Amino acid sequence: MNTIQPGSFLTLHYRLAGPDGGDVITTFNDKPATLTLGQGQLSPAIEARLMGLAEGTRQAFTLAPGEAFGPRNPEMVQRIKRKTIDEMADPEAEYAVGDVVEFPTPDGQGKFAGVVHALGEGWLEFDFNHPLAGQQVTFEVQVIGVL
Repeated sequence: MNTIQPGSFLTLHYRLAGPDGGDVITTFNDKPATLTLGQGQLSPAIEARLMGLAEGTRQAFTLAPGEAFGPRNPEMVQRIKRKTIDEMADPEAEYAVGDVVEFPTPDGQGKFAGVVHALGEGWLEFDFNHPLAGQQVTFEVQVIGVL
């Protein structure tokens, strides 16, 4: 029976639950996921927990606050002038606290997202931390295949 090793190609079902136990994402009700370990598709802490699991294993584990997605970083909360946002996006867009807004990376090749944290006259404050940063999460996995 094959076991998960660094670089393994996996077929699996998984569920990630937040601190309240509610699903953040699950594949158990749909098609299984396929991925290669070490390619950044899962956090390093989750990948470490998968090492050595055999095909057919179903297991759940809890990761301590900040272990899966790092600690919350107060420097990742930033105030941006509305004028700057309008230059990167639709100047007619309306924003509310809790909205997720995508921004281009400095090289223009990708995107990253921030959550509107606060609004003021001529500015918006964004939280660029991962939504689960600093929180306890539960990861459940059913290993279907390992190559």
